[in-house]
Amino acid sequence: MEIKFVKDIDLKGATLIEGFPGLGLVGPMTTSYVIDKLEMEYVGYIDSADFPPIVSIHGGKPYPPVRLYYTAKKKILAVFSEFTIPMALINELSGKLFGLIKEKQVSQIISVGGMPARDEDDKSVYAIASTTDALKTAQKSGLNAVVEGVSAGVSAQLLLNACRANIPDINILVSVNPSIIDPKYAEQAINSINKLLNLDIDVTELEKEAKEIEAKVRDMMKKSKESHDNMKDAGSYGPPSMYA
Repeated sequence: MEIKFVKDIDLKGATLIEGFPGLGLVGPMTTSYVIDKLEMEYVGYIDSADFPPIVSIHGGKPYPPVRLYYTAKKKILAVFSEFTIPMALINELSGKLFGLIKEKQVSQIISVGGMPARDEDDKSVYAIASTTDALKTAQKSGLNAVVEGVSAGVSAQLLLNACRANIPDINILVSVNPSIIDPKYAEQAINSINKLLNLDIDVTELEKEAKEIEAKVRDMMKKSKESHDNMKDAGSYGPPSMYA
């Protein structure tokens, strides 16, 4: 597995935002919208022989399904994936990303995902963080601290590595109904990102665009699963989740 850049960029002091597909597809809906509204530039991709053999077509051009986007103006690097990362590759992918963070001196990490709502009226947004200061920052931004729970997936491994290295890492976890996809989930995550990074991303067009992203990601995930059915157990594609 390799992280490859198509442009030279300076990531010192930048923020990494990642949101791999999981519960409610909160991550990809959020990151895709942020990339679009901040007019972020395609700067690289993550490549692996173990990734499903699929190619994304955008604007008539082929692209790898796991891509990196960057805005020098806001100093933000975003990772967007159009398929769920197989469980067997999570440790390797997390290690590669964290190696990039250390090498390029990325200053902080923000992960976005979903967690099962406590009940149908639960609209809360939670956070887990790698440092005490990062958790205080999250709470000041209106996020509720997760006191007890279990986390899994790329974001969990990044969080653990960040904790060991004393790098600020905040996991934004939106309460979701696992059986539905709702653009409101992404809206909650983006509002939290706005507060954490002092941004002003307009969410008025989110509902329309999120539905398009949802359809695209669902299609890519379906093709990804089909391409692996003859090679690997389809059960390896269960989405990561957070239980609190």
